[in-house]
Amino acid sequence: MQYIYIFNVIDNWRFAVRDPDKPLQCAATQIERAQSDKSLKPTIAGFFDETTNTISYVVHDPKSCEAAIIDSVLDYDAAAGRTSHGSADRIVEYITSNNLKVVWLIETHAHADHISAAPYLQEKLGGRLAIGREIIRVQDVFGKLFNAGTDFKRDGSQFDKLFDDGEAFAIGELEGIALHVPGHTPADMAFIIGDAAFVGDTLFMPDFGTARADFPGGDARQLFQSIGRLLKLPDETRLFLCHDYKAPGREEYVWETTVKQQREGNVHVKDGTSEDDFVAMRTSRDKTLAMPTLIMPSVQVNIRGGRLPEPEDNGVSYIKIPVNAV
Repeated sequence: MQYIYIFNVIDNWRFAVRDPDKPLQCAATQIERAQSDKSLKPTIAGFFDETTNTISYVVHDPKSCEAAIIDSVLDYDAAAGRTSHGSADRIVEYITSNNLKVVWLIETHAHADHISAAPYLQEKLGGRLAIGREIIRVQDVFGKLFNAGTDFKRDGSQFDKLFDDGEAFAIGELEGIALHVPGHTPADMAFIIGDAAFVGDTLFMPDFGTARADFPGGDARQLFQSIGRLLKLPDETRLFLCHDYKAPGREEYVWETTVKQQREGNVHVKDGTSEDDFVAMRTSRDKTLAMPTLIMPSVQVNIRGGRLPEPEDNGVSYIKIPVNAV
């Protein structure tokens, strides 16, 4: 879904009507503008958590020092059921030492492999917590799976902002556009900031391929179409990934690539790959994959915006594990 944006300068309002190509065109224009004007390029710092193979990002505008934190990680010891903040505190230290002002805490989707540290970071640093609007669908599916009860709201109200496809936002003077890229989950979003795209789990490095599509609400055909959408962006668009697992033969973790590199070399979706071939590959491959180690605590917490379930009458929060239900 894409939009034509009509602006009324006097009243400062925006009205959107559907146009199937507009968000991608807007994103491409923004990227090209940033590539020709360095002042429109974000400064990006990646923070790798080897326990979950997750990369969190701090993205900031060098002029205003406003920043966004993308896909943060809360440390979780599953055996002990204990949380800690070492990974998040690395981000806090970076933000404070560089005198940055956090305006956004962004989740590309409700992660199944790590718990978000967004509430902790929001308490320390401020900013608005944001995710794609389709989180409502994910909350509905997993709210039923975890028997979360009527007290658990399935309306996205745990987040400060629900982004629609093609919606614009800003980090200081940096331009941003949210693109809906479902397939891995119904709620996946890519966030284009300047000339950089933060694509979540949709793509991995070219030598590793693409995300799985077998979680509830996932769809391999939809994933292929979403990836195709991203790969229509300008060739030199910088793509920043949420995970890396070191493909066989590679000794280092890496998490930055480009549209051109993906189109020329992605082992699952390079140019010339048909949709049917991708769906057959992805479906077959997904059947061989084990569930992520932290899927039960992660999804249960992340659909709540990274907050633990409400404490019970003894003051303790509990993570439910549905038995023989998945």
